[in-house]
Amino acid sequence: MNPYILATLLFGLGLGTTITFASSHWLFAWMGLEINTLAIIPLMAQSHHPRAVEATTKYFLAQATAAAMLLFASISNAWLSGQWDIHQMSHPLPTTLITLALALKIGLAPLHTWMPEVLQGLDLTTGLILSTWQKLAPFCLLLQVQPANATLLLMLGITSTLVGGWGGLNQTQLRKILAYSSIAHLGWMILVLQFSPSLTFLTLLVYFIMTFSLFISFKISNATNINTLATSWAKAPALTSIIPLILLSLGGLPPLTGFLPKWLILQELTKQDLAPLATVAALSALLSLFFYLRLSYAMTLTMTPNNLTATLPWRLPSLQTTLPLAIASSATICLLPLAPATAALFTW
Repeated sequence: MNPYILATLLFGLGLGTTITFASSHWLFAWMGLEINTLAIIPLMAQSHHPRAVEATTKYFLAQATAAAMLLFASISNAWLSGQWDIHQMSHPLPTTLITLALALKIGLAPLHTWMPEVLQGLDLTTGLILSTWQKLAPFCLLLQVQPANATLLLMLGITSTLVGGWGGLNQTQLRKILAYSSIAHLGWMILVLQFSPSLTFLTLLVYFIMTFSLFISFKISNATNINTLATSWAKAPALTSIIPLILLSLGGLPPLTGFLPKWLILQELTKQDLAPLATVAALSALLSLFFYLRLSYAMTLTMTPNNLTATLPWRLPSLQTTLPLAIASSATICLLPLAPATAALFTW
């Protein structure tokens, strides 16, 4: 892609998100979301592969439906209450509709079905943008919609954690596994959204760091399915030893960074007398942990059943910069000792 066009599209992505961040009026927020969507669509379809075009079309239809629902709900709110302010949602009908529209935008279950299919059709770099940056603007609006429907948020959250764990069990394609992982993590964030918005922000931040590490690792090792992972030890031995730690951090195992948000969320849910919900969320994390362990096992403890001349690629020096990966993977693995300071910052 022409660098000038690429710069324009990336500027559009940043501008759309910034407009949504800065807006207190529903029309401006909707406009920011639309700029965001229109900026990423050419990035998704740039390879001109039929699979990428199909994924782009599915993404556009899902986002257009969510945007139309959001606009309808905000107009309904203006009609019922006479104001467009995001912070003063008084009627339950537009509040519920807006929550569902934003859930469709970020891919919360049961409105998640577009997410694995779209991510599977994209390259890893665009998939990274879709899994991280594109979540920021809708999450910003979800944090501002108060008072939200508490039961709806809890139902969306627990359904997402279960679907995200259950859906990834029988997948062999890494991008679909990452999509279900994203759905499960978003469910954890939504569970605690109304009780502790700062804890939701912390979970989102940690999720971004871990997902960035994993996407960049797969991009460097050029892996798209589990079979490719089994031969990655020949290409990048050091990276092969780090990726299982990143995966286990995503699964939430101590003493890795991913344990921190899950631990604080379970603690907060227990404080709110929601111990049964916390138990179901913790059990759903085991489902996710299973497919992370499956990937780790495929990488480190198995060899492909082919003759070595066919499977061993040459260990050529990588031309890609690895400094961002080094920083992100260090943060993914080593930040748990900062838990007291983090808790003091984010759980006031």
